[in-house]
Amino acid sequence: MATFLEASYSLVLQHDHSEQPTLQELRQQLEKGTDDTKVETMKRVLTVMLNGDPMPQLLMHIIRFVMPSKSKALKKLLYLYYEVCPKLDAAGKLKQEMILVCNGIRMDLQHANEYIRGNTLRFLCKLREPELIEPLLAPARACLEHRHSYVRKNAVFAVASIFQHSEHLMPDAPELIQTFLESESDNTCKRNAFAALLSISHEKALQYLSGVFEGIPNASELLQLVELEFIRKDAVQNQQNKARYLRLIFDLLEAKESTVVYEAASSLTALTNNPVAVKAAAAKFIELSIKESDNNVKLIVLEKVNQLRQGNQGILDDLTMEILRVLSSPDLDVRKKALELAMDMVSSKNVEEVVMLLKKELAKTVDEQYEKNNEYRSLLIHSIHQCAMKFSEIAQSVVGLLMDFISDFNNASAVDVISFVKEVVERFPQMRSSIVARLVETLAEVRAGKVYRGSLWIVGEYSLEESDIQGAWKRIRASLGEIPIVASEARLLEDQPDGEAPLPEQANGHSKAAPTGSRKVLADGTYATESALTSTASAQAKLELVKAAQKPPLRQLILDGDYFLATVLSSTLTKLVMRHSEISPDAARTNALRAEAMLIMISIIRAGQSQFVKAAIDEDSVDRIMGCVRSLAEFDAGRKAKLEPGATEKRKGGLELAFLEDTRKAFRDMVVVEEGKRKAKEDVIRAQSAVQVDDVVVIRQLSPKNGNDGADEMALDLAKATEGDAAAADDMAPSKLSRVVQLTGFSDPVYAEAYVQVNQFDIVLDVLLVNQTSETLQNLSVEFATLGDLKVVEKPATQNLAALDFLNVQATIKVSSTDTGVIFGNVVYSSPSSPESNVVILNDVHVDIMDYIHPATCTEAQFRTMWTEFEWENKVNISTRMGAEQGLGGFLARLMKVTNMRCLTANGGMGGAGEEGCGVLGVNLYARSLFGEDALANLSVEMGDEGLVTGFMRIRSRSQGLALSLGSLKGLGKIGEVVL
Repeated sequence: MATFLEASYSLVLQHDHSEQPTLQELRQQLEKGTDDTKVETMKRVLTVMLNGDPMPQLLMHIIRFVMPSKSKALKKLLYLYYEVCPKLDAAGKLKQEMILVCNGIRMDLQHANEYIRGNTLRFLCKLREPELIEPLLAPARACLEHRHSYVRKNAVFAVASIFQHSEHLMPDAPELIQTFLESESDNTCKRNAFAALLSISHEKALQYLSGVFEGIPNASELLQLVELEFIRKDAVQNQQNKARYLRLIFDLLEAKESTVVYEAASSLTALTNNPVAVKAAAAKFIELSIKESDNNVKLIVLEKVNQLRQGNQGILDDLTMEILRVLSSPDLDVRKKALELAMDMVSSKNVEEVVMLLKKELAKTVDEQYEKNNEYRSLLIHSIHQCAMKFSEIAQSVVGLLMDFISDFNNASAVDVISFVKEVVERFPQMRSSIVARLVETLAEVRAGKVYRGSLWIVGEYSLEESDIQGAWKRIRASLGEIPIVASEARLLEDQPDGEAPLPEQANGHSKAAPTGSRKVLADGTYATESALTSTASAQAKLELVKAAQKPPLRQLILDGDYFLATVLSSTLTKLVMRHSEISPDAARTNALRAEAMLIMISIIRAGQSQFVKAAIDEDSVDRIMGCVRSLAEFDAGRKAKLEPGATEKRKGGLELAFLEDTRKAFRDMVVVEEGKRKAKEDVIRAQSAVQVDDVVVIRQLSPKNGNDGADEMALDLAKATEGDAAAADDMAPSKLSRVVQLTGFSDPVYAEAYVQVNQFDIVLDVLLVNQTSETLQNLSVEFATLGDLKVVEKPATQNLAALDFLNVQATIKVSSTDTGVIFGNVVYSSPSSPESNVVILNDVHVDIMDYIHPATCTEAQFRTMWTEFEWENKVNISTRMGAEQGLGGFLARLMKVTNMRCLTANGGMGGAGEEGCGVLGVNLYARSLFGEDALANLSVEMGDEGLVTGFMRIRSRSQGLALSLGSLKGLGKIGEVVL
């Protein structure tokens, strides 16, 4: 079967899995059917043959009833049949019937119709038997002079193929094609002829190219492309021609056709590493990315620029602004690629220009509406962030710009800006005062709760001067409005006139309720009856008016139910009071601030328990605010007893440390970790292009001719893509045994085992079948079925298996998501001793979800955003004694290994992971599947006195299947008792 398939150059996909007709039925359809019937029959025959059955019995019927037909569709199928049909007998000699086939081919090579001639010549390129080719030489030569270009362009390939595989049949093919090339006028024929000449005679191709060298810039696009391919190969073999080739390639860079420009730029970088040439090629790639409309082309050429940048550090920095011109593309992926490339190329020389352009793009996202506007804005903010972190001289101007847009940005973008401002304030102490002052000024314009929380945290941590504290206090008080909140809101409710709001019945056009109840004197002196219904509705309407009234931003957010913001406000006020007591000798002023802060906190709690808020305050927020109140009270007691040593002094020191030092230290640790990650990434990139002092110096002129150095890069890439990497294959050898699954028992008539190979979106089952009986098993087939998001796309062919023989078959299964799937099936066969079919049930093959999930990284902001957006959650309760010896750090490492997830939490935030940890561990984990699905996890566990690790793991994803599959992993059972 393997020998039979080696002769196949065309493949036909089998769409119809219905029952195949018998041999007799096929013969009748070929003999008595119409051309349309014969076309369908030939398709069925080709499908069966390509699936393993050569069907030699049909050869004469096809020669007799199909070969004489004049139908072009049938003629094309006939030559596909000639490709795959066995042409040799069991002794290895040419079958007698092939003489008739050869005569038919000869007639078609002399046919009056140019399509039939061309199609026959295409088949001649795939013919390998010299006995068949020899009678066809004369008509094939004659086709080189045919009037139609379709025939001539296929004839040159046929001549080259004959010379390649049977050189003795046509030894003068190079001279013949060279003569044809010199006299040919059609551009497609010339291109094919030069490509054919290049494949069979490098010397003749070089001789022809030298003759037309000066006219190459004016040649056709197709000819220029194949000539560039030859130049890349000849420049390696003949170094003396390299200089003139480079001059030619520089001329071709100015061609009008984009394909020629791309190939010329690629050839230029393959032939030389000269900085001028590299910069010229990169400039042309960037020009193509701007000019071409296809997004795939843009991404490809930008990746080429990125490869040039990695191999030539610092040379392309002057082209950074040119790359940013690609931002005019409407596609977000192209913009993202351009921004990433520009950020890698930005330097101190061009950083100001880059930031200025990014500012303009950022302003456009506010004034104009792009597709995926919010995502593009986040990319711009992230890019500006990177520039500011690399070059401190522009950080101040960048921060000022971004803070100007805080009120215009949506919630997500504004949160990104605040995160950026936090890092700038921590890393650049000289800018703290100005940034805090600017941030305090914008508090009145902020409307998003998350942004307000971040702003208040910065104000509380970095207001280090007395003037900063006083300015921040005034702005916060202005944003809160009148205090106490409940009293002011109640007074506003009382000030609402009774007739301000219509009753619901009046608004809907209904009559008023029956006047039952007390009488009331109206403003004009008349009487009116007030019922319980009307008074309640009127009070509710007035309350709604009070809630809807315009209020300062901070007050509005708290009344809307954002009590997390209220706790951050309380913590900020506590920090400001404590810091004021440290830097100011005015104890009366500090005491006044303390009293006002406590009043604000108590007022917030009372407001949260009143009727003026949309939702009542929760207990956690009350505890947090009251903790701040107690801290202020105890802090004040500590100041008075400062000279008396004792427990109060210790408690005071702990409060100051917690509010003024610990939070900033934790954030400083996070910044250091992020900086370390960036530096580690840069070190890895730098190490990839670094040259060690003991590396061998390669001199191309002294290298052997057969060495890989200087070889055509495109040819090497093609070889890797088609043949694979042998070293990588060897490394995979030990892991293959672990993927072998036994499908049947050792005592079954047919023993089967499968090697499960996962290749991105495909699962290939390489099944070994062993006939353990002394009989030939007929019509043996392996049938697979699936459960889950799996689909069988390739069915193994039916085979006959000799006694005690073995057979390998393959089945391909398409995977569409990371849901858990099961593959099951059976082996069906018949034997001479039993007329009935026998069935052997196969064991199930479970698809391992870990093959599709890999550790990944994302920023904390991205994690929080996805955590909020994803709706599917799976909560896994954990209770295990594993960890008594290894600690929570070992437990975390084991969990990451089992789930293929990566820990995003910095070491400083993992309180229980270290040897001296507090026994509590809370971390975030992240992974990504091959299908682009994100998997988030939050682990919260603690270790008891006896080494019992308890807690839970919350897994979130966009799809239900991924969350459930990760939570139900068998590997989680290795950690201990896991209860779903």
